[in-house]
Amino acid sequence: MHTFPHRLCLLILFVCIQSSILFGQTTKKYPQEIELKIQQVESNLMGNVQIENIPSPKWILEERMRFYHANGLSLSVIKDYKIEWSKNYGWADSLEQRPVTDQTRFQAASNSKSLNAIGVLKLVQDGKINLDTDINQYLKSWKFPYDSLSRNKKITVANLLSHTAGLSTHGFPGYKKGDSIPSLIQILDGAFPANSQMVRSEFEPSLMFQYSGGGTLISQLIIQDVTGLPYDEYMRKNVLEPLEMRHSSFTQPPLKINEFNLASGYYDNGMKVDGNYNIHPEQAPAGLWSTSTDLAKYVIETQLALVGKSQKVLSQKMTKLRLTPYIDKNAALGVFVEDRGGVNYFNHGGVNEGFVSQYVGSFEGGNGVVVMTNTLNPLMLDEIINSVASTYKWKNFTPVVRKVISLPDSLIVEYIGNYQIETDTLTIEKKTDGIYINKLKGDSSWKMYFLDETNFFVLEDRIRFSFQPDSTNNSVFLQMNNWNLKKLK
Repeated sequence: MHTFPHRLCLLILFVCIQSSILFGQTTKKYPQEIELKIQQVESNLMGNVQIENIPSPKWILEERMRFYHANGLSLSVIKDYKIEWSKNYGWADSLEQRPVTDQTRFQAASNSKSLNAIGVLKLVQDGKINLDTDINQYLKSWKFPYDSLSRNKKITVANLLSHTAGLSTHGFPGYKKGDSIPSLIQILDGAFPANSQMVRSEFEPSLMFQYSGGGTLISQLIIQDVTGLPYDEYMRKNVLEPLEMRHSSFTQPPLKINEFNLASGYYDNGMKVDGNYNIHPEQAPAGLWSTSTDLAKYVIETQLALVGKSQKVLSQKMTKLRLTPYIDKNAALGVFVEDRGGVNYFNHGGVNEGFVSQYVGSFEGGNGVVVMTNTLNPLMLDEIINSVASTYKWKNFTPVVRKVISLPDSLIVEYIGNYQIETDTLTIEKKTDGIYINKLKGDSSWKMYFLDETNFFVLEDRIRFSFQPDSTNNSVFLQMNNWNLKKLK
């Protein structure tokens, strides 16, 4: 067992104490009715699923930040097309004693794709590119290498923005400070020193949705080749500045002048990302640094443009097109849309090394929320968004209600045991109040709720679980998303 020097123990204790003191720091004073709403949001966190006839757990934000090892968080709530309130919590960097402030920039990760789409559609609006044209018509410094997998169908700009191009490369891990940073073309070709796979066809375009940060990366190159400008400069002049996003930038690596206002990334176990954060030359899919209030400005402009009350960058017609599903019912152009019982919302989320963020906006009424944090677990963001939706009574934005069953003892006996997952072991056990699956690499357990005799879920995660028969040893294996876990004898 490792021991810590006495002075380091005192420092860790000090940081923990300061974290609790810093909870909910803000310099703003709001009217009493808004302060009451803030308190309600902070004390009413809830999951995405409720169980029929069972009271759902409600959590307090400060407790959930501790539970998820969330170092810092920034939250902005939108009502009637305005930011009604914003609040910051915890540390941008705990060891440096830097609290989260209104100027603290978080990595927006894949939320970058939403702003990127506005940049691309500005070129469409200006008549410089066409959404339905082969991307190679606009690519000058590199051409997409079509092969037999694309079945002689051409990839369009709309395919890139809607993840319907049939391309590889879901996301990008980024690069540590001091690493050799590859060029955009090296990343697209998967050539050294790129640390991601090449961006190539996996099936024909316009067939179905498959999330591809690689496709968004190609749109970054299109912007550069068509405009002749560096990507971050084009986005600053044509998107960020018109939207008055003054604390946001696509520049990678970030400028030294902004270093003090950059949050450091943290893992689920509370450890800091090496070098504080990773560098993302993949600017369009993952490279935006921003604040919750800046992203809220983007959400509000989208809402106002949609109803014809603003056009700082895109017209009402182009905004409607951006929010229209393309091939997949939930994937539009750089944004996801969701019909909740006839009420439409648009959203996106992002996960980079040490950072997660999420935004939601309503098509009508001007409601929305932005949450940014420097941790690596997205579940708390859902809980916060659900609390905001409940507090502000968003139409039809309620957790899913599921009916669960009790399992016969014969099946319970068959399922309990240890399951191999890579070099770790996952255990399923029966307790007095139900069946539990232990949290991977952790010391807590999740209660299992069965939809039928083979499929179950847990309240704490979005993972899909099911048991399937294993004919090779007359047993079962556990299916967890795309993983098949063998039961150990």
